[in-house]
Amino acid sequence: MHVLILGGTTEARRLAELLAADAMPGLRVTNSLAGRVAAPRLPPGEVRVGGFGGAEGLAGWLREHEVDALVDATHPFAATISFNAARAAATAHVPLLALRRPGWVPVEGDIWHEADSLEKAAQLLPALGRRVFLTTGRMGLAAFAALDDLWFLVRSVDAPQPPGPSRMEVLLDRGPFTLDGERELLGRHRIDVVVTKDSGGAATAPKLTAAREAGLPVVVVRRPPVPEGVQVVAGPEQALRWVKGAGDQRTFPGVG
Repeated sequence: MHVLILGGTTEARRLAELLAADAMPGLRVTNSLAGRVAAPRLPPGEVRVGGFGGAEGLAGWLREHEVDALVDATHPFAATISFNAARAAATAHVPLLALRRPGWVPVEGDIWHEADSLEKAAQLLPALGRRVFLTTGRMGLAAFAALDDLWFLVRSVDAPQPPGPSRMEVLLDRGPFTLDGERELLGRHRIDVVVTKDSGGAATAPKLTAAREAGLPVVVVRRPPVPEGVQVVAGPEQALRWVKGAGDQRTFPGVG
């Protein structure tokens, strides 16, 4: 049985670890990374880096490498690859599962302003603050490039490329982050508004707690939807059971 994991997330790596530890007879696992991070944390199993050439290219790869099950464990905002995966799986008749960590939920004391895109988030900022902690990654900074009156602290794993805000300081760092560290960072840079994508998970959630404690507004960019008809699970353990059910019975739960 050959399983292809579209990865690059903590959940994808954990699923690969669980599959390696389970030692299912005859199991082959290939992890596919997009290659956008210079030094990714590699999961166990075979690893390939780079794109497939769209939905058609991925469908061809699934056929050529005789993939029996496809797990889309990409970032919740990797909408293009997720929709390509859905089209490719349907074309190649390969069962598909989406592994998505749950999104964040506001609690009492949060001051959240939700936006459907980075562009909509940028439109909200002038009314909310002047010193922005931008934690949406190195992609998409062009959406904030016209906000010359605002100052940005941009945190990302790798250095962003222009265009971006004219008044910007870049902080290269990788989570998980601590609450004490986020408190200190907000205070040291005199941040008065935070921008984040609804990535979910615990690794980057402390910034939300720190913002709530400081009474800061947070602009939260909503997730794109999962392609219609794709089965979704919230954790690697559930994905493991799906894969094991496929291997044990050669039937794929949730696939019509």
